[in-house]
Amino acid sequence: MIKVEKVKKKKDSAKEETVCLANGLEVSKFENFKKSSQFLKEPLATELVNESDHFTNDAVQLLKFHGSYQQDNRENRRPGKSKDWQMMLRLRNPGGEVPGKLFLALDELSDKLGNGTLRATTRQAFQMHGIRKEKLKEVIQTIVNSMGSTLAACGDINRNVMAPAAPFDSPEYNIARALAKKVADLLTPMAGQGTFLELWADGDLEYTIKPDKDIEAIRKLQFKDNVFSGIKDEPLYGSTYLPRKFKCAVTVPGDNSVDLLTNDIGIVAFTSKDGNLEGCNFYVGGGMGRTHNNEETFARIADPLGYVEEPDVYELIQSIVAIQRDYGDRKSRKNSRMKYLLHKKGIKWFKKILSDKYFKKEIKKIRKEPDKALIDYLGWHKQNKTSHFVGLPLLSGRLSGEKKNTISSIVKKYNLDLRLTPNQDILLCNIANKNKSAIQNSLSKIGYENLDNINEIQRHALACPALPLCGLAMTEAERILPDVLKRIENLLLDLKIQKTILFRMTGCPNGCTRPYMAELALVGSGQNKYQLWLGGSKNLQRLAKPFLQRMELNDLEKTLQPLFDNWKSNLDLDFGDFINTQDENYILNLLNENQ
Repeated sequence: MIKVEKVKKKKDSAKEETVCLANGLEVSKFENFKKSSQFLKEPLATELVNESDHFTNDAVQLLKFHGSYQQDNRENRRPGKSKDWQMMLRLRNPGGEVPGKLFLALDELSDKLGNGTLRATTRQAFQMHGIRKEKLKEVIQTIVNSMGSTLAACGDINRNVMAPAAPFDSPEYNIARALAKKVADLLTPMAGQGTFLELWADGDLEYTIKPDKDIEAIRKLQFKDNVFSGIKDEPLYGSTYLPRKFKCAVTVPGDNSVDLLTNDIGIVAFTSKDGNLEGCNFYVGGGMGRTHNNEETFARIADPLGYVEEPDVYELIQSIVAIQRDYGDRKSRKNSRMKYLLHKKGIKWFKKILSDKYFKKEIKKIRKEPDKALIDYLGWHKQNKTSHFVGLPLLSGRLSGEKKNTISSIVKKYNLDLRLTPNQDILLCNIANKNKSAIQNSLSKIGYENLDNINEIQRHALACPALPLCGLAMTEAERILPDVLKRIENLLLDLKIQKTILFRMTGCPNGCTRPYMAELALVGSGQNKYQLWLGGSKNLQRLAKPFLQRMELNDLEKTLQPLFDNWKSNLDLDFGDFINTQDENYILNLLNENQ
Protein backbone atom coordinates (compact mmCIF):
# COMPACT_ATOMS: atom_id res chain seq x y z
CA MET A 1 0.00 0.00 0.00
CA ILE A 2 0.99 3.64 -0.37
CA LYS A 3 2.79 4.80 2.78
CA VAL A 4 3.53 8.34 3.85
CA GLU A 5 6.38 9.11 6.24
CA LYS A 6 5.16 11.16 9.21
CA VAL A 7 7.85 13.84 8.97
CA LYS A 8 7.38 14.24 5.24
CA LYS A 9 3.60 14.40 5.61
CA LYS A 10 3.87 17.33 8.03
CA LYS A 11 6.20 19.16 5.71
CA ASP A 12 3.98 18.58 2.68
CA SER A 13 0.86 19.64 4.59
CA ALA A 14 2.54 22.91 5.48
CA LYS A 15 3.13 23.55 1.77
CA GLU A 16 -0.50 22.87 1.03
CA GLU A 17 -1.70 25.22 3.79
CA THR A 18 0.60 27.92 2.47
CA VAL A 19 -1.14 27.78 -0.93
CA CYS A 20 -4.55 28.39 0.67
CA LEU A 21 -3.28 31.22 2.89
CA ALA A 22 -1.46 32.89 -0.01
CA ASN A 23 -4.69 32.96 -1.96
CA GLY A 24 -6.54 34.54 0.96
CA LEU A 25 -8.85 31.56 1.43
CA GLU A 26 -10.47 30.45 4.65
CA VAL A 27 -11.19 26.79 5.09
CA SER A 28 -14.05 24.98 6.80
CA LYS A 29 -13.81 22.27 9.43
CA PHE A 30 -14.64 19.76 6.74
CA GLU A 31 -11.46 20.67 4.85
CA ASN A 32 -9.38 19.95 7.94
CA PHE A 33 -11.31 16.71 8.40
CA LYS A 34 -10.36 15.57 4.90
CA LYS A 35 -6.74 16.42 5.57
CA SER A 36 -6.66 14.36 8.75
CA SER A 37 -8.40 11.36 7.17
CA GLN A 38 -5.15 9.67 6.08
CA PHE A 39 -6.09 9.92 2.42
CA LEU A 40 -9.79 9.05 2.83
CA LYS A 41 -9.24 6.21 5.29
CA GLU A 42 -10.31 7.07 8.84
CA PRO A 43 -12.75 6.79 10.51
CA LEU A 44 -14.23 4.82 7.59
CA ALA A 45 -11.85 1.87 7.97
CA THR A 46 -12.62 1.51 11.66
CA GLU A 47 -16.39 1.77 11.23
CA LEU A 48 -16.42 -0.65 8.30
CA VAL A 49 -15.68 -3.54 10.68
CA ASN A 50 -17.81 -2.55 13.67
CA GLU A 51 -21.24 -4.05 14.36
CA SER A 52 -23.35 -0.93 13.76
CA ASP A 53 -25.90 -1.07 10.95
CA HIS A 54 -24.87 2.39 9.74
CA PHE A 55 -21.90 4.74 9.49
CA THR A 56 -21.46 7.97 11.47
CA ASN A 57 -21.54 11.26 9.60
CA ASP A 58 -17.74 11.52 9.47
CA ALA A 59 -17.39 8.09 7.87
CA VAL A 60 -20.24 8.90 5.47
CA GLN A 61 -18.33 11.91 4.19
CA LEU A 62 -15.37 9.68 3.29
CA LEU A 63 -17.62 6.91 1.99
CA LYS A 64 -18.66 9.21 -0.87
CA PHE A 65 -15.12 9.23 -2.27
CA HIS A 66 -15.33 5.44 -2.43
CA GLY A 67 -18.53 5.62 -4.47
CA SER A 68 -21.29 5.21 -1.91
CA TYR A 69 -23.97 7.27 -0.17
CA GLN A 70 -25.72 6.19 3.01
CA GLN A 71 -29.51 6.42 2.78
CA ASP A 72 -32.58 5.29 4.64
CA ASN A 73 -35.98 4.33 3.31
CA ARG A 74 -38.26 7.10 4.56
CA GLU A 75 -41.36 4.99 4.03
CA ASN A 76 -40.06 2.51 6.61
CA ARG A 77 -39.46 5.12 9.33
CA ARG A 78 -41.35 4.37 12.54
CA PRO A 79 -41.42 6.36 15.82
CA GLY A 80 -38.94 4.94 18.30
CA LYS A 81 -37.47 2.57 15.72
CA SER A 82 -34.07 2.64 14.03
CA LYS A 83 -33.99 3.93 10.47
CA ASP A 84 -33.94 1.45 7.60
CA TRP A 85 -30.27 2.11 6.75
CA GLN A 86 -28.93 1.07 3.36
CA MET A 87 -26.23 2.10 0.91
CA MET A 88 -26.44 3.40 -2.62
CA LEU A 89 -23.38 2.43 -4.63
CA ARG A 90 -22.29 4.16 -7.84
CA LEU A 91 -19.74 2.83 -10.31
CA ARG A 92 -16.93 4.39 -12.29
CA ASN A 93 -17.79 3.84 -15.98
CA PRO A 94 -15.87 6.34 -18.17
CA GLY A 95 -17.86 7.03 -21.33
CA GLY A 96 -20.58 4.71 -20.02
CA GLU A 97 -18.65 1.56 -20.95
CA VAL A 98 -19.79 -1.53 -19.05
CA PRO A 99 -18.16 -4.84 -20.06
CA GLY A 100 -20.55 -7.77 -20.20
CA LYS A 101 -18.77 -9.56 -17.36
CA LEU A 102 -19.19 -6.56 -15.09
CA PHE A 103 -22.86 -6.15 -15.97
CA LEU A 104 -23.58 -9.79 -15.19
CA ALA A 105 -21.85 -9.41 -11.82
CA LEU A 106 -23.91 -6.28 -11.07
CA ASP A 107 -27.09 -8.06 -12.09
CA GLU A 108 -26.40 -10.90 -9.68
CA LEU A 109 -25.31 -8.58 -6.88
CA SER A 110 -28.41 -6.42 -7.20
CA ASP A 111 -30.61 -9.48 -6.71
CA LYS A 112 -28.54 -11.06 -3.99
CA LEU A 113 -27.44 -8.06 -1.91
CA GLY A 114 -29.36 -5.07 -3.28
CA ASN A 115 -33.01 -4.19 -3.91
CA GLY A 116 -33.17 -6.12 -7.18
CA THR A 117 -32.70 -3.13 -9.47
CA LEU A 118 -29.92 -1.36 -11.34
CA ARG A 119 -30.18 2.27 -12.36
CA ALA A 120 -28.38 4.02 -15.21
CA THR A 121 -27.44 7.52 -14.09
CA THR A 122 -27.32 10.78 -16.02
CA ARG A 123 -23.50 10.54 -15.87
CA GLN A 124 -23.42 7.16 -17.63
CA ALA A 125 -22.77 4.96 -14.63
CA PHE A 126 -24.71 2.20 -12.92
CA GLN A 127 -26.07 2.63 -9.41
CA MET A 128 -27.16 -0.09 -7.01
CA HIS A 129 -29.58 0.52 -4.15
CA GLY A 130 -30.53 -1.28 -0.97
CA ILE A 131 -27.11 -2.60 0.12
CA ARG A 132 -26.74 -3.23 3.85
CA LYS A 133 -23.65 -1.91 5.59
CA GLU A 134 -22.35 -5.36 6.51
CA LYS A 135 -22.54 -6.41 2.84
CA LEU A 136 -20.97 -3.31 1.33
CA LYS A 137 -17.42 -4.68 1.22
CA GLU A 138 -18.57 -7.91 -0.42
CA VAL A 139 -20.36 -5.93 -3.11
CA ILE A 140 -17.47 -3.57 -3.86
CA GLN A 141 -14.90 -6.36 -3.76
CA THR A 142 -16.97 -8.39 -6.24
CA ILE A 143 -17.17 -5.34 -8.52
CA VAL A 144 -13.40 -4.86 -8.32
CA ASN A 145 -12.82 -8.56 -9.02
CA SER A 146 -15.06 -8.16 -12.09
CA MET A 147 -12.79 -5.37 -13.38
CA GLY A 148 -15.03 -2.55 -12.23
CA SER A 149 -14.54 0.22 -9.69
CA THR A 150 -16.51 2.67 -7.57
CA LEU A 151 -13.54 4.90 -6.73
CA ALA A 152 -14.29 8.63 -7.10
CA ALA A 153 -17.83 8.03 -8.35
CA CYS A 154 -18.84 10.53 -5.65
CA GLY A 155 -16.99 12.95 -3.35
CA ASP A 156 -14.86 16.08 -3.77
CA ILE A 157 -12.98 14.76 -6.73
CA ASN A 158 -13.33 14.25 -10.47
CA ARG A 159 -16.49 12.20 -11.08
CA ASN A 160 -17.34 9.82 -13.92
CA VAL A 161 -16.09 11.24 -17.23
CA MET A 162 -18.76 11.39 -19.91
CA ALA A 163 -18.47 10.72 -23.65
CA PRO A 164 -20.82 9.80 -26.51
CA ALA A 165 -21.96 6.28 -25.70
CA ALA A 166 -22.42 5.12 -29.28
CA PRO A 167 -19.79 2.50 -30.21
CA PHE A 168 -19.57 3.72 -33.80
CA ASP A 169 -16.34 2.36 -35.24
CA SER A 170 -15.25 5.71 -36.65
CA PRO A 171 -12.09 7.70 -35.87
CA GLU A 172 -13.86 10.63 -34.22
CA TYR A 173 -16.01 8.51 -31.88
CA ASN A 174 -13.12 6.16 -31.08
CA ILE A 175 -10.97 9.15 -30.16
CA ALA A 176 -13.65 10.75 -27.97
CA ARG A 177 -14.19 7.53 -26.03
CA ALA A 178 -10.45 6.95 -25.64
CA LEU A 179 -9.95 10.56 -24.52
CA ALA A 180 -12.65 10.22 -21.86
CA LYS A 181 -10.98 7.12 -20.46
CA LYS A 182 -7.58 8.83 -20.44
CA VAL A 183 -9.01 11.87 -18.64
CA ALA A 184 -10.57 9.56 -16.06
CA ASP A 185 -7.24 7.79 -15.54
CA LEU A 186 -5.33 11.08 -15.47
CA LEU A 187 -7.54 12.44 -12.69
CA THR A 188 -7.74 9.25 -10.63
CA PRO A 189 -6.47 9.95 -7.09
CA MET A 190 -3.18 8.22 -6.36
CA ALA A 191 -3.09 7.82 -2.57
CA GLY A 192 -6.88 7.65 -2.54
CA GLN A 193 -6.71 4.64 -4.83
CA GLY A 194 -4.33 2.97 -2.41
CA THR A 195 -6.83 3.47 0.40
CA PHE A 196 -9.66 2.22 -1.81
CA LEU A 197 -7.89 -1.07 -2.56
CA GLU A 198 -6.83 -1.47 1.06
CA LEU A 199 -10.42 -1.13 2.32
CA TRP A 200 -12.34 -2.95 -0.37
CA ALA A 201 -9.93 -5.37 -2.08
CA ASP A 202 -7.72 -6.43 0.85
CA GLY A 203 -4.88 -4.36 -0.57
CA ASP A 204 -4.63 -6.33 -3.81
CA LEU A 205 -2.68 -3.98 -6.09
CA GLU A 206 -3.47 -6.17 -9.08
CA TYR A 207 -6.64 -4.10 -9.39
CA THR A 208 -4.89 -0.73 -9.51
CA ILE A 209 -6.29 1.43 -12.32
CA LYS A 210 -3.29 1.55 -14.62
CA PRO A 211 -3.17 4.42 -17.14
CA ASP A 212 -1.51 3.77 -20.49
CA LYS A 213 2.13 4.81 -20.91
CA ASP A 214 1.24 8.20 -22.38
CA ILE A 215 -0.96 9.15 -19.43
CA GLU A 216 1.57 7.75 -16.96
CA ALA A 217 4.15 10.13 -18.42
CA ILE A 218 1.72 13.06 -18.44
CA ARG A 219 0.86 12.48 -14.76
CA LYS A 220 4.43 13.49 -13.96
CA LEU A 221 3.38 17.03 -14.87
CA GLN A 222 1.40 17.01 -11.62
CA PHE A 223 4.74 17.63 -9.89
CA LYS A 224 5.41 20.68 -12.04
CA ASP A 225 5.45 24.25 -10.70
CA ASN A 226 2.10 25.39 -9.32
CA VAL A 227 0.21 22.32 -10.51
CA PHE A 228 1.90 20.36 -7.70
CA SER A 229 -0.25 20.32 -4.56
CA GLY A 230 2.73 19.99 -2.26
CA ILE A 231 1.71 16.46 -1.29
CA LYS A 232 3.94 13.85 -2.89
CA ASP A 233 1.50 10.96 -2.53
CA GLU A 234 -1.43 12.93 -3.95
CA PRO A 235 0.36 15.40 -6.24
CA LEU A 236 -2.66 16.90 -8.02
CA TYR A 237 -5.37 16.80 -5.37
CA GLY A 238 -3.40 17.17 -2.15
CA SER A 239 -4.62 15.85 1.19
CA THR A 240 -7.85 17.90 1.08
CA TYR A 241 -8.70 16.96 -2.53
CA LEU A 242 -11.01 19.47 -4.29
CA PRO A 243 -13.38 21.95 -2.68
CA ARG A 244 -16.36 20.07 -4.17
CA LYS A 245 -17.25 17.60 -6.90
CA PHE A 246 -15.72 18.11 -10.35
CA LYS A 247 -17.19 16.94 -13.65
CA CYS A 248 -15.70 16.46 -17.12
CA ALA A 249 -17.24 15.50 -20.44
CA VAL A 250 -15.76 14.78 -23.86
CA THR A 251 -17.59 14.76 -27.18
CA VAL A 252 -17.19 15.04 -30.94
CA PRO A 253 -18.15 18.20 -32.85
CA GLY A 254 -21.92 18.47 -33.19
CA ASP A 255 -22.85 15.66 -30.76
CA ASN A 256 -24.26 17.11 -27.53
CA SER A 257 -25.48 13.87 -26.02
CA VAL A 258 -23.29 14.67 -22.98
CA ASP A 259 -24.90 18.05 -22.09
CA LEU A 260 -21.44 19.53 -22.53
CA LEU A 261 -22.00 23.00 -21.04
CA THR A 262 -23.17 21.65 -17.67
CA ASN A 263 -19.68 20.37 -16.81
CA ASP A 264 -16.73 21.94 -15.00
CA ILE A 265 -14.69 21.05 -18.08
CA GLY A 266 -16.35 20.36 -21.42
CA ILE A 267 -14.06 19.10 -24.18
CA VAL A 268 -14.80 18.88 -27.90
CA ALA A 269 -12.25 16.66 -29.66
CA PHE A 270 -11.31 17.33 -33.28
CA THR A 271 -10.03 14.47 -35.42
CA SER A 272 -7.59 14.95 -38.27
CA LYS A 273 -8.12 13.49 -41.74
CA ASP A 274 -5.67 10.70 -40.94
CA GLY A 275 -7.74 9.70 -37.89
CA ASN A 276 -5.69 11.17 -35.04
CA LEU A 277 -6.59 13.61 -32.27
CA GLU A 278 -5.83 17.07 -33.63
CA GLY A 279 -6.80 19.25 -30.68
CA CYS A 280 -9.71 20.25 -28.45
CA ASN A 281 -12.06 23.09 -27.66
CA PHE A 282 -12.39 23.69 -23.92
CA TYR A 283 -15.38 25.06 -22.01
CA VAL A 284 -15.15 25.73 -18.25
CA GLY A 285 -17.40 26.52 -15.31
CA GLY A 286 -20.70 24.74 -15.89
CA GLY A 287 -22.83 23.22 -13.15
CA MET A 288 -26.45 22.61 -12.19
CA GLY A 289 -26.74 22.45 -8.39
CA ARG A 290 -28.49 25.23 -6.48
CA THR A 291 -30.45 25.80 -3.26
CA HIS A 292 -33.97 27.18 -2.99
CA ASN A 293 -34.23 30.73 -1.59
CA ASN A 294 -30.49 31.27 -1.84
CA GLU A 295 -29.63 33.60 -4.69
CA GLU A 296 -25.93 33.00 -4.12
CA THR A 297 -26.45 29.53 -5.61
CA PHE A 298 -27.48 29.03 -9.22
CA ALA A 299 -27.20 26.91 -12.32
CA ARG A 300 -24.61 28.06 -14.85
CA ILE A 301 -23.46 27.03 -18.31
CA ALA A 302 -19.76 26.86 -19.11
CA ASP A 303 -17.75 29.66 -20.70
CA PRO A 304 -15.66 29.03 -23.83
CA LEU A 305 -11.99 28.93 -22.83
CA GLY A 306 -10.30 28.21 -26.16
CA TYR A 307 -8.65 25.61 -28.37
CA VAL A 308 -5.38 23.79 -27.73
CA GLU A 309 -3.39 21.41 -29.90
CA GLU A 310 -3.23 17.72 -29.05
CA PRO A 311 0.15 17.73 -27.23
CA ASP A 312 -1.16 20.22 -24.64
CA VAL A 313 -4.62 18.81 -23.94
CA TYR A 314 -3.78 16.82 -20.81
CA GLU A 315 -1.56 19.47 -19.30
CA LEU A 316 -4.38 21.99 -19.65
CA ILE A 317 -6.84 19.65 -17.93
CA GLN A 318 -4.54 19.21 -14.94
CA SER A 319 -3.91 22.95 -14.80
CA ILE A 320 -7.64 23.74 -14.68
CA VAL A 321 -8.12 21.24 -11.86
CA ALA A 322 -5.22 22.86 -9.99
CA ILE A 323 -6.83 26.31 -10.26
CA GLN A 324 -10.05 24.99 -8.74
CA ARG A 325 -8.01 23.23 -6.05
CA ASP A 326 -6.20 26.44 -5.10
CA TYR A 327 -8.89 29.09 -5.62
CA GLY A 328 -12.21 27.30 -5.19
CA ASP A 329 -14.21 28.24 -2.10
CA ARG A 330 -13.28 25.91 0.77
CA LYS A 331 -15.27 27.79 3.40
CA SER A 332 -18.81 27.57 2.02
CA ARG A 333 -19.64 24.24 0.36
CA LYS A 334 -22.71 25.78 -1.27
CA ASN A 335 -20.38 28.03 -3.26
CA SER A 336 -17.49 25.67 -3.79
CA ARG A 337 -18.06 24.46 -7.36
CA MET A 338 -15.81 25.94 -10.04
CA LYS A 339 -18.81 27.70 -11.62
CA TYR A 340 -18.87 30.13 -8.69
CA LEU A 341 -15.18 30.88 -9.14
CA LEU A 342 -15.82 31.71 -12.81
CA HIS A 343 -18.87 33.78 -11.91
CA LYS A 344 -17.03 35.73 -9.24
CA LYS A 345 -13.69 36.24 -10.98
CA GLY A 346 -14.70 36.08 -14.64
CA ILE A 347 -13.25 34.23 -17.63
CA LYS A 348 -10.63 36.92 -18.23
CA TRP A 349 -9.22 36.44 -14.75
CA PHE A 350 -9.35 32.67 -15.22
CA LYS A 351 -7.36 32.85 -18.44
CA LYS A 352 -4.81 35.19 -16.88
CA ILE A 353 -4.20 33.11 -13.75
CA LEU A 354 -4.01 30.04 -15.96
CA SER A 355 -1.31 31.52 -18.21
CA ASP A 356 0.57 33.28 -15.39
CA LYS A 357 0.89 30.32 -13.00
CA TYR A 358 -0.24 26.99 -14.40
CA PHE A 359 -0.26 26.62 -18.18
CA LYS A 360 2.16 28.65 -20.27
CA LYS A 361 1.26 27.17 -23.64
CA GLU A 362 -0.84 28.92 -26.30
CA ILE A 363 -4.62 28.78 -26.02
CA LYS A 364 -6.21 29.75 -29.33
CA LYS A 365 -9.70 31.02 -30.03
CA ILE A 366 -12.51 28.46 -29.96
CA ARG A 367 -12.46 26.43 -33.14
CA LYS A 368 -15.65 26.53 -35.22
CA GLU A 369 -18.02 23.64 -34.54
CA PRO A 370 -21.11 22.44 -36.41
CA ASP A 371 -24.55 23.01 -34.91
CA LYS A 372 -25.00 20.90 -31.80
CA ALA A 373 -27.75 18.32 -31.33
CA LEU A 374 -28.98 16.08 -28.53
CA ILE A 375 -28.45 12.60 -29.98
CA ASP A 376 -29.74 9.49 -28.22
CA TYR A 377 -28.72 6.50 -30.44
CA LEU A 378 -31.97 4.64 -29.70
CA GLY A 379 -32.99 1.80 -32.03
CA TRP A 380 -30.78 -0.32 -34.27
CA HIS A 381 -27.52 1.02 -35.71
CA LYS A 382 -24.64 -0.36 -37.71
CA GLN A 383 -21.58 -0.51 -35.42
CA ASN A 384 -19.17 -1.70 -38.11
CA LYS A 385 -19.23 -4.08 -41.07
CA THR A 386 -19.74 -7.18 -38.94
CA SER A 387 -21.89 -5.99 -36.06
CA HIS A 388 -24.74 -3.80 -34.83
CA PHE A 389 -25.71 -2.10 -31.60
CA VAL A 390 -29.20 -1.37 -30.32
CA GLY A 391 -30.30 1.51 -28.08
CA LEU A 392 -33.05 0.68 -25.58
CA PRO A 393 -35.05 3.49 -23.92
CA LEU A 394 -35.12 3.04 -20.15
CA LEU A 395 -37.36 5.59 -18.45
CA SER A 396 -35.47 7.10 -15.47
CA GLY A 397 -32.73 4.53 -16.07
CA ARG A 398 -34.35 1.91 -13.86
CA LEU A 399 -33.69 -1.71 -14.86
CA SER A 400 -35.59 -4.36 -12.96
CA GLY A 401 -37.78 -7.45 -13.12
CA GLU A 402 -38.34 -9.30 -16.38
CA LYS A 403 -36.64 -6.56 -18.38
CA LYS A 404 -33.43 -6.89 -16.35
CA ASN A 405 -33.54 -10.69 -16.48
CA THR A 406 -34.06 -10.78 -20.26
CA ILE A 407 -31.31 -8.26 -20.99
CA SER A 408 -28.97 -10.18 -18.70
CA SER A 409 -29.68 -13.43 -20.52
CA ILE A 410 -29.10 -11.74 -23.90
CA VAL A 411 -25.78 -10.29 -22.72
CA LYS A 412 -24.68 -13.68 -21.40
CA LYS A 413 -25.83 -15.75 -24.39
CA TYR A 414 -24.36 -13.50 -27.08
CA ASN A 415 -21.33 -12.20 -25.14
CA LEU A 416 -22.33 -8.53 -25.45
CA ASP A 417 -21.05 -5.36 -23.81
CA LEU A 418 -23.16 -2.40 -22.70
CA ARG A 419 -22.93 1.37 -22.94
CA LEU A 420 -24.95 3.74 -20.77
CA THR A 421 -26.08 7.07 -22.20
CA PRO A 422 -26.39 10.46 -20.44
CA ASN A 423 -30.11 10.09 -21.16
CA GLN A 424 -30.24 7.05 -18.83
CA ASP A 425 -30.71 4.61 -21.71
CA ILE A 426 -28.69 1.45 -22.44
CA LEU A 427 -26.98 0.28 -25.61
CA LEU A 428 -26.32 -3.40 -26.27
CA CYS A 429 -23.13 -3.52 -28.31
CA ASN A 430 -21.07 -5.89 -30.47
CA ILE A 431 -24.12 -7.74 -31.81
CA ALA A 432 -23.00 -9.98 -34.66
CA ASN A 433 -25.05 -9.36 -37.79
CA LYS A 434 -26.30 -12.98 -37.76
CA ASN A 435 -27.73 -12.53 -34.22
CA LYS A 436 -29.68 -9.33 -34.82
CA SER A 437 -33.01 -11.01 -35.61
CA ALA A 438 -32.88 -13.39 -32.63
CA ILE A 439 -32.01 -10.59 -30.23
CA GLN A 440 -34.82 -8.42 -31.56
CA ASN A 441 -37.25 -11.29 -31.00
CA SER A 442 -36.15 -11.49 -27.36
CA LEU A 443 -36.41 -7.72 -26.92
CA SER A 444 -39.93 -7.71 -28.36
CA LYS A 445 -41.07 -9.80 -25.39
CA ILE A 446 -40.11 -7.04 -22.92
CA GLY A 447 -41.69 -4.07 -24.66
CA TYR A 448 -39.13 -3.27 -27.36
CA GLU A 449 -41.08 -4.60 -30.32
CA ASN A 450 -41.03 -1.33 -32.28
CA LEU A 451 -37.82 0.62 -31.77
CA ASP A 452 -38.57 2.76 -34.83
CA ASN A 453 -41.56 4.32 -33.06
CA ILE A 454 -40.41 5.40 -29.59
CA ASN A 455 -42.69 7.66 -27.55
CA GLU A 456 -41.31 11.14 -28.21
CA ILE A 457 -41.90 12.87 -24.88
CA GLN A 458 -40.50 9.87 -22.99
CA ARG A 459 -37.52 9.66 -25.33
CA HIS A 460 -35.53 12.49 -23.70
CA ALA A 461 -37.31 12.85 -20.36
CA LEU A 462 -35.23 12.52 -17.20
CA ALA A 463 -36.10 12.14 -13.52
CA CYS A 464 -33.97 11.66 -10.42
CA PRO A 465 -34.68 8.83 -7.91
CA ALA A 466 -36.03 11.24 -5.26
CA LEU A 467 -38.30 9.56 -2.66
CA PRO A 468 -38.10 7.36 -0.72
CA LEU A 469 -34.32 6.87 -0.62
CA CYS A 470 -32.65 10.19 -1.44
CA GLY A 471 -32.10 12.19 1.72
CA LEU A 472 -32.27 15.48 -0.17
CA ALA A 473 -35.58 14.87 -1.92
CA MET A 474 -38.47 17.17 -1.02
CA THR A 475 -40.99 15.35 -3.16
CA GLU A 476 -41.46 12.71 -5.86
CA ALA A 477 -39.75 12.48 -9.25
CA GLU A 478 -38.95 9.04 -10.71
CA ARG A 479 -42.00 7.24 -9.35
CA ILE A 480 -44.48 9.74 -10.78
CA LEU A 481 -42.63 10.55 -14.02
CA PRO A 482 -44.74 8.20 -16.23
CA ASP A 483 -47.96 9.79 -14.98
CA VAL A 484 -46.65 13.36 -15.38
CA LEU A 485 -45.48 12.66 -18.92
CA LYS A 486 -48.85 11.13 -19.80
CA ARG A 487 -50.64 14.22 -18.48
CA ILE A 488 -48.46 16.54 -20.56
CA GLU A 489 -48.81 14.31 -23.60
CA ASN A 490 -52.60 14.25 -23.26
CA LEU A 491 -52.71 18.03 -22.95
CA LEU A 492 -50.70 18.39 -26.16
CA LEU A 493 -53.01 15.91 -27.92
CA ASP A 494 -56.13 17.76 -26.72
CA LEU A 495 -54.71 20.97 -28.16
CA LYS A 496 -53.73 19.16 -31.38
CA ILE A 497 -50.06 20.04 -30.94
CA GLN A 498 -47.96 17.38 -32.62
CA LYS A 499 -44.55 18.61 -31.44
CA THR A 500 -42.86 17.28 -28.33
CA ILE A 501 -41.09 18.92 -25.40
CA LEU A 502 -37.75 18.28 -23.68
CA PHE A 503 -38.88 17.60 -20.10
CA ARG A 504 -36.90 16.95 -16.91
CA MET A 505 -37.91 16.51 -13.28
CA THR A 506 -36.21 16.47 -9.88
CA GLY A 507 -37.31 16.05 -6.29
CA CYS A 508 -35.05 18.86 -5.06
CA PRO A 509 -33.04 21.80 -6.50
CA ASN A 510 -29.69 19.99 -6.70
CA GLY A 511 -30.20 19.36 -10.40
CA CYS A 512 -29.11 15.73 -10.82
CA THR A 513 -31.12 15.40 -14.05
CA ARG A 514 -29.88 18.78 -15.33
CA PRO A 515 -33.42 20.26 -15.25
CA TYR A 516 -32.22 23.81 -15.78
CA MET A 517 -31.37 22.99 -19.41
CA ALA A 518 -34.84 21.64 -20.27
CA GLU A 519 -37.60 23.33 -22.23
CA LEU A 520 -39.93 22.47 -19.36
CA ALA A 521 -38.82 21.28 -15.93
CA LEU A 522 -40.37 20.61 -12.54
CA VAL A 523 -38.01 21.09 -9.59
CA GLY A 524 -39.23 19.87 -6.21
CA SER A 525 -39.91 22.67 -3.70
CA GLY A 526 -42.20 20.93 -1.19
CA GLN A 527 -44.54 17.97 -0.88
CA ASN A 528 -46.29 17.72 -4.27
CA LYS A 529 -45.05 21.22 -5.06
CA TYR A 530 -42.59 22.19 -7.78
CA GLN A 531 -40.80 25.16 -9.22
CA LEU A 532 -41.67 25.59 -12.89
CA TRP A 533 -38.67 26.24 -15.15
CA LEU A 534 -39.14 27.14 -18.81
CA GLY A 535 -37.12 28.10 -21.86
CA GLY A 536 -34.13 25.81 -22.24
CA SER A 537 -33.27 24.60 -25.73
CA LYS A 538 -33.63 21.20 -27.35
CA ASN A 539 -29.91 21.12 -28.16
CA LEU A 540 -28.97 22.03 -24.56
CA GLN A 541 -27.30 25.38 -25.23
CA ARG A 542 -29.39 27.68 -23.05
CA LEU A 543 -30.47 27.83 -19.41
CA ALA A 544 -34.14 27.77 -18.53
CA LYS A 545 -35.64 30.35 -16.16
CA PRO A 546 -37.84 29.92 -13.05
CA PHE A 547 -41.38 31.25 -13.47
CA LEU A 548 -43.34 29.70 -10.59
CA GLN A 549 -41.92 28.88 -7.16
CA ARG A 550 -44.41 26.39 -5.67
CA MET A 551 -46.80 25.03 -8.25
CA GLU A 552 -49.18 22.34 -6.98
CA LEU A 553 -48.79 19.20 -9.05
CA ASN A 554 -52.59 18.99 -9.29
CA ASP A 555 -52.52 22.32 -11.14
CA LEU A 556 -50.19 21.09 -13.89
CA GLU A 557 -52.71 21.12 -16.75
CA LYS A 558 -54.40 24.42 -15.95
CA THR A 559 -50.98 26.03 -15.51
CA LEU A 560 -49.55 24.80 -18.81
CA GLN A 561 -52.64 25.09 -21.02
CA PRO A 562 -52.41 28.89 -21.60
CA LEU A 563 -48.74 28.48 -22.55
CA PHE A 564 -49.49 25.71 -25.01
CA ASP A 565 -52.45 27.64 -26.44
CA ASN A 566 -50.16 30.56 -27.26
CA TRP A 567 -47.43 28.28 -28.54
CA LYS A 568 -49.91 26.84 -31.10
CA SER A 569 -49.63 29.99 -33.20
CA ASN A 570 -45.81 29.74 -33.17
CA LEU A 571 -45.23 26.05 -33.82
CA ASP A 572 -42.45 26.85 -36.23
CA LEU A 573 -40.50 27.36 -32.99
CA ASP A 574 -39.68 24.65 -30.46
CA PHE A 575 -41.39 25.23 -27.10
CA GLY A 576 -38.23 26.45 -25.37
CA ASP A 577 -37.47 28.86 -28.21
CA PHE A 578 -41.04 30.17 -28.09
CA ILE A 579 -40.73 30.87 -24.34
CA ASN A 580 -37.34 32.50 -24.84
CA THR A 581 -38.65 34.91 -27.49
CA GLN A 582 -41.47 36.21 -25.26
CA ASP A 583 -41.36 38.94 -22.63
CA GLU A 584 -41.12 37.35 -19.18
CA ASN A 585 -44.09 39.34 -17.87
CA TYR A 586 -46.17 38.06 -20.77
CA ILE A 587 -45.33 34.46 -19.80
CA LEU A 588 -46.10 35.19 -16.13
CA ASN A 589 -49.47 36.62 -17.08
CA LEU A 590 -50.26 33.48 -19.06
CA LEU A 591 -49.27 31.32 -16.10
CA ASN A 592 -51.55 33.29 -13.79
CA GLU A 593 -54.46 33.20 -16.23
CA ASN A 594 -56.14 30.16 -14.70
CA GLN A 595 -54.87 30.48 -11.13
